[in-house]
Amino acid sequence: MARAYYHREVLPFAAMIGAECVNVGLNILFKAATLRGMSYNIFSAYSFAISTIVLIPFLLIFPSTAVLPSFKLPLVSRICLLVFAGSFGKILGYKGIEYSSPTLSSAISNLVPAFTFILAIIFRMEKVEIRSSSTQAKIIGTIVSISGAFVVVLYKGPTVFTSVSSVSLQWPLGSALSQWLIGGLLLVAEFLLFSIWNIVLAQVMKIYPAEFTVVFLYNLFATILCVLVCLIAEPNFSSWILRPSIAITAVVYSGFIGAFINVVHTWGLHLKGPVYVAIFRPLSIAIAAAMSALFLGDALYLGSVIGAVIISTGFYAVIWGKAKEEATVDDDQQHPLLQKL
Repeated sequence: MARAYYHREVLPFAAMIGAECVNVGLNILFKAATLRGMSYNIFSAYSFAISTIVLIPFLLIFPSTAVLPSFKLPLVSRICLLVFAGSFGKILGYKGIEYSSPTLSSAISNLVPAFTFILAIIFRMEKVEIRSSSTQAKIIGTIVSISGAFVVVLYKGPTVFTSVSSVSLQWPLGSALSQWLIGGLLLVAEFLLFSIWNIVLAQVMKIYPAEFTVVFLYNLFATILCVLVCLIAEPNFSSWILRPSIAITAVVYSGFIGAFINVVHTWGLHLKGPVYVAIFRPLSIAIAAAMSALFLGDALYLGSVIGAVIISTGFYAVIWGKAKEEATVDDDQQHPLLQKL
């Protein structure tokens, strides 16, 4: 009984918190690397390349047992869209963190359910029933989340907390309000692209249900795309050289951590469902604020706190609406005769 409880409740809880910590840790390391001159374009290319190499053993150890279709135009076009959305989303996100902070990135990341809901309506993947409480919750939550994002981006506010080491680690990009605004808008664009990535990935998996193969192809072609971008944006080849510093640690960490997060989230979805995995997302705000203050000397601003609370409120409203909708569908499937009365 105790072992079953540990496997069912304690282990998933610890794994989800761990996944959020390491994800925030990636943003912290990236910020530290850029403070020492690391290019966000080159960082993205190296990150995708290492993730591609890491995934090769998984393809060999866990081959797909499903009958897979051939690569035809509908599948190839979706994979191409997946690559463009994911790679450019990561590039915009890293640039946004360079201009702002990992805490701002964690706060704005909670817009993903709202963006996904809007896109699902646009692409007719979501039915809108205005009289339904679940739909009302998702609409209100989306509006609240977007309002919170405006607060975070447009209102920096006074400093709530400043690390003792923040004076020595301040960087020019974070000193201007305009840079903060640009960084926030870039992060909004990143998570909009990430929402598109989620929707396209769901379509790809319906056509080609081989997780490791799809993720491997995504990372492989994203590597090629990012290298092409780097050749245009970074003509100086000396910038590709990784010298012994925090940059190497950040690049290697980013490559390996993507595989870990994917495994944890896939396992959590299978064991507890998508809602359970999603409810840990706002936790990254507190983790990012603490880690940024400790390791980067970042200051925590009032606008980020207020906006994060508003976004998280809207986030949970959207998640609650989705959970209620899924519960209604499950209940209808379990009692089909009641629908005919």
